[in-house]
Amino acid sequence: MNARLRLPDSVQVLERGWLSANNVLLFDGAEAVLVDSGYVSHAAQTVALLRAALDGRQLGRLINTHSHSDHIGGNASVQRAFGCSITVPAGMERAVTDWDEAALLLSTAAQAGERFAVDATLAPGDRFVAGELEWQAIAAPGHDMDALTYYNTERRILISGDALWRDGFGILFADVLGTGDGIGEARRTLEAIGRLAVDAVIPGHGAPFAEFDDALERAFARLRAFEADGARMARNAIRACVTFKLLEVRRLALDELPRYLDETPLYREANRRFLGMEPNALASWLVTELERAGVARRAERWLDIC
Repeated sequence: MNARLRLPDSVQVLERGWLSANNVLLFDGAEAVLVDSGYVSHAAQTVALLRAALDGRQLGRLINTHSHSDHIGGNASVQRAFGCSITVPAGMERAVTDWDEAALLLSTAAQAGERFAVDATLAPGDRFVAGELEWQAIAAPGHDMDALTYYNTERRILISGDALWRDGFGILFADVLGTGDGIGEARRTLEAIGRLAVDAVIPGHGAPFAEFDDALERAFARLRAFEADGARMARNAIRACVTFKLLEVRRLALDELPRYLDETPLYREANRRFLGMEPNALASWLVTELERAGVARRAERWLDIC
């Protein structure tokens, strides 16, 4: 954690890898609230980490920042293990209740999740107490149109989910898929976040940080770059989501990669809207990019995660 950053003792961040979002524990005496639960394939690990961190305390409530698989994937397992209730942003309730895998981007991005039941919702402006602090839910559309961030005025802490990271923000799926104005919504979200007094940001991925103004500047610069070049935004989405898949399955067959990219709605639509490449050419470009970045390597007929 950044040396300049000190969170209250009632706030504990379990920093996870990129397949699972961070887990944020907020302690109130013998009870705790959890924000986000990680990816489904990490659920057993999440439960084990939580059990150790809780150290006999009760997990009473699980709250999500948004609906993506790396944030909600452990919900069902965590609820089974600890008997907690589950609260989601109001805008995602219908998709979860109906288990609409397209709306949840599970089928869209070839990701997995386990169905769970919603016990309560939070809407923008709602407040709750957790970790001996009062938090306000703030709308944060862009990466996920129904996302919320959670802000504490007293200690100037922002639980930002994927709306703001140290070096950017989450994929703007609405623009990549052509379903909405993710860039415009993300800009309005960053502007709203920028009006807050923030000393500490707990992002959905990466370590908590204190460099709030610098992070905002980087996020706005990234947004401008995507606005100027939609192909750059599409390439970023493809690289990131295929990396996510590789982290899950560890390897992909090279001869099946063109078909996989063409059959997965996210990649097919990103390519159709912005790149216009044949599936074989797209696969070849992607493998080269992942190798260049040190993310993956070719091993005979396989693309392996590094």
